[in-house]
Amino acid sequence: MSEIYKRQIIKFLKHRDYTPLKVVPLAKAIGVSPEDYPQFKLAFEELHGAGHVIIGSGNLVSLPPLSGQIIGTFRANPRGFGFVTPRESYLQGDLFIPPAATAEAMTGDIVAAQVIRCGKQAGQVRCSGRIVEILERAQNRIVGTLVKRPEGWLLEPDGKGFVEPIGVDDVTAKNAREKDKVIVEIMTWPTEKFLARGVIIEVLGRAGQYESEIRSVIHQYHLPGEFENDCIEQAHEAAAGFKPEKMDFRLRGNDKREDITGKVVITIDPPDAKDFDDAISIEKDAKGNCELGVHIADVSSFVTEDSPLDVEAKSRGNSSYLPGRTIPMLPEVLSNGICSLQPGQRRFCKSAYLTYDRQGNITGRRFANSIINSTQRLTYVQADKALKGQTKGIKPEVVRLLKDMEALSRAIEKRREKNGMIHLDLPEIELVMDKSGRVVDAHPAETSYPHTIIEMFMVEANDAVAAFLDRHNIPFMRRIHPEPDALGMKNLSQIVKMFGASMPKTPGRADIQALLASVKGADCSFAVNLAVLRSFEKAQYSPLSIGHFALASLHYCHFTSPIRRYADLLVHRVLDFCLRNQLDTAKQNSAGPDLTEIGKHLTFTEQRSEGAEKELKTVLILQMLSKRLGEELDCVVTGLANLGVFVQSQKFGIEGLIVMEDLGGDIWKYDQKAQSVTGIRTGSTVRLGKVIKVRIVSVNVPARQLSLVPVKPLAEVGTGSSSRRRHKAVAGRKDRGAKNPRKPNRRRRRR
Repeated sequence: MSEIYKRQIIKFLKHRDYTPLKVVPLAKAIGVSPEDYPQFKLAFEELHGAGHVIIGSGNLVSLPPLSGQIIGTFRANPRGFGFVTPRESYLQGDLFIPPAATAEAMTGDIVAAQVIRCGKQAGQVRCSGRIVEILERAQNRIVGTLVKRPEGWLLEPDGKGFVEPIGVDDVTAKNAREKDKVIVEIMTWPTEKFLARGVIIEVLGRAGQYESEIRSVIHQYHLPGEFENDCIEQAHEAAAGFKPEKMDFRLRGNDKREDITGKVVITIDPPDAKDFDDAISIEKDAKGNCELGVHIADVSSFVTEDSPLDVEAKSRGNSSYLPGRTIPMLPEVLSNGICSLQPGQRRFCKSAYLTYDRQGNITGRRFANSIINSTQRLTYVQADKALKGQTKGIKPEVVRLLKDMEALSRAIEKRREKNGMIHLDLPEIELVMDKSGRVVDAHPAETSYPHTIIEMFMVEANDAVAAFLDRHNIPFMRRIHPEPDALGMKNLSQIVKMFGASMPKTPGRADIQALLASVKGADCSFAVNLAVLRSFEKAQYSPLSIGHFALASLHYCHFTSPIRRYADLLVHRVLDFCLRNQLDTAKQNSAGPDLTEIGKHLTFTEQRSEGAEKELKTVLILQMLSKRLGEELDCVVTGLANLGVFVQSQKFGIEGLIVMEDLGGDIWKYDQKAQSVTGIRTGSTVRLGKVIKVRIVSVNVPARQLSLVPVKPLAEVGTGSSSRRRHKAVAGRKDRGAKNPRKPNRRRRRR
């Protein structure tokens, strides 16, 4: 618990709206109960003793000020300056590095920086300094597009991490051509006068082609490649030895399995799914109670701990789902073969049986190793049609099961919402691709009720397993979602006022639920949902018992997807010891202190995969939009800054920028405190959530930039007080020499 409070204290003190408090009021502001105060005080004293927090005049608590020399990570800006994010937390946050003081550091480099001066800017104290040493380079291999300029060959790096081109030597050695996507290894780092230089080590293909772009993203994000031979051999041995029809599970003692191959069990997945790791059954009794069976692929029976395959799966952390490509955590002979719950095939599972009354309350739970035979595989669309009466091709017993599933899911959903579960209306974007992998269109993904049915059942099973392990005091890998801090909620409360909605300064789950309900269907709904999401911390993997805020769960873990998530596999192993009545062994073999580090690694791999997916989606959509210059898009304002207004297309799920001078009809100024952009002459105001029709003026795919202009000048549209009244009405119901040119002028965005 001490580590939890340390994290909460630092996060709270870092908030830009924090006003120094004494220790006891600080504890209250963070939400520490009187009975937990001793734990909080211990955590605070440890932070204070280590110098991570200070007690100043009046016994007020704050972070230590930036001073002397610090170690941190450098982040470059295209305009030449940058920031150093310190390893430790300081009062002034990041250290600003002017263009002449970057020492040619590149984004991601670990640097030592000297604090030079501090002063007030926009009402807050900001510090600037200079980099005195580059301690560790982030990477020496860069992906980008090869271009030829009068001064020589250059690499234009992909993405936003590297802001300057790299001079390229000996291009002909790899038969590279202009506009090829290549990987360059840096041989000499940049200096004040010269660009970095490198050599091509691999040609990925022509820029703009799907295979080239996906290989580029895979390299950028260091995603894993092919499995080593020992992993493949282990997987094939497991598959060859799997002969369930010859096994008598009744005679195997602690290894026994419940044979439920005769039960009606179904899977519901997207149409393009290859691995099916969850199946559902329901049985009802005479009193109307029903027993939900959530049957999850038993990967732990085939991937033994510390084996080559286990080591590789842990390293990968999870499967990565990129548009048009899956990078699996396990070889396909397992993930798409003997572990996949394919219809008509006997498969090993771990089953969670949850008994419910008519109101959707759990009255009993048990767990078992089992063997199933899936009756039928449905897509979400098929399941939705069947629930609406279109049952052609679906077995009668499956139709009855679907109806029972829907009724139970609605009862569970109602109960969880009453308990505070928060649902954000931010649909994923689905890409429409042709055979070459080129995106030709995009739209919000289908969200019929069967999606909710499966989500509710998976959440219930995850919750039940976590509660069971907690009841036996067994350490395990949890899925945690920390409660948002009070200052973050206060900031959210201020933002939603711009939409005419009201919230308490310290809203709880019910207040957030009411807010989301009040804007449902309104123009500002997307922006409000996005604002709520940004006010939350990201969910992560950790053994710390702090629950899952958004799901309103005291106990939560990931149990339902062991084919694609290593965290789930860890939970399966611990649960298996329990099913064999080996509780002491479970406590001794649950990774112990290593769980914290494993959790950090799994959180990193998950976020890496999400970043790669988002990056590739952005590239593919921008390539499509680059052929549609002049087209109009309906967008929503999602961000405001000194340089302009950020808007997002809900159809394509991509963000673009309207620079200040292109807003039209006025001279515009950004007011950070009011979170608005206002016309000086007309008083017209642009706020978050405003719906704007824009025109595409330029697309820079390598830089991931989409430039837009309003179809009509915003000052003419009338975005002042009348617009605010409309929001209120709605809310009431988110390269040396000739070949080494001098550098160019530096002044130039699951549970």
